[in-house]
Amino acid sequence: MPQDVPIKQLAGGKLLVDEPAAGVVRLTIANPAKRNALDHPILDAITATLSELATEAAAAADDPDPTHPHCVIVTGSGGMFSAGYDIGEIPDEEFEQRAEALVAHPFTEAIDALEAFPYPTLAALPGHTIGGGLELALACDLRIAREGIKLGMPPAKLGLVYSHTGIRRFIDAIGAARTRELFLLGRYVDAPTALGWGLVNRVVAEQELDSASIALAAELAGNAPLSQTGNKRVIAALLDARDGLAAEVEAELIELRRASFASRDMREGMRAFAEKRPARWQGR
Repeated sequence: MPQDVPIKQLAGGKLLVDEPAAGVVRLTIANPAKRNALDHPILDAITATLSELATEAAAAADDPDPTHPHCVIVTGSGGMFSAGYDIGEIPDEEFEQRAEALVAHPFTEAIDALEAFPYPTLAALPGHTIGGGLELALACDLRIAREGIKLGMPPAKLGLVYSHTGIRRFIDAIGAARTRELFLLGRYVDAPTALGWGLVNRVVAEQELDSASIALAAELAGNAPLSQTGNKRVIAALLDARDGLAAEVEAELIELRRASFASRDMREGMRAFAEKRPARWQGR
């Protein structure tokens, strides 16, 4: 980040907020010790910041001042976007409650805040984008990635049943066949593959990512506000205009995820992932 741009530090310095261009606010995840994993303070800070920006934007709806927030960039520091949920070091005896609580509440609230922000949002991916980090990026309207990065969904390697709302987000973006490939194989895809799938919108060279993301965000922020908020609302409404799940089916899907957090396989999957060895699955 340029040294002359004021930077606000939130979540104990793990979320940085600055304004790199007129009408553009950038949120930078800065948790390098854990590969920018998303913990409770970071997620709460993302939600609170987006809510404040949305309130500011609404209050300034009739004000032509171009400095009001009309686009948000979400990015990561240290050559990484995010490794996903910060659940790797939760003790076994607390795992089910604490891991599920993190995923079900602050993470969901941050995703909802991103999707509810009335103006365009842009994820700038400077490095690997994994698990919940990838869903966070997918909740943004557009994604720009640097060459050489990997994107992936590892639940199959961890013993996790992912949320049905999260999987629906992937189906909407890349279709059922590619969602199956991401979630059932648990492999990573490279940036060109992600571009071909529609998982990202643009791929640029490493040295161009910062300037390209700011330029794209500034272009988004400079477009007609009523058009941006209106078209974003229409797109969201069309995506939501589907038959909802029956209550009993939704309850079943939620229970599948809850049960995965309680399973021996998920403990084993987390250990095997951290130890870089094949997991020894028990199916329970």
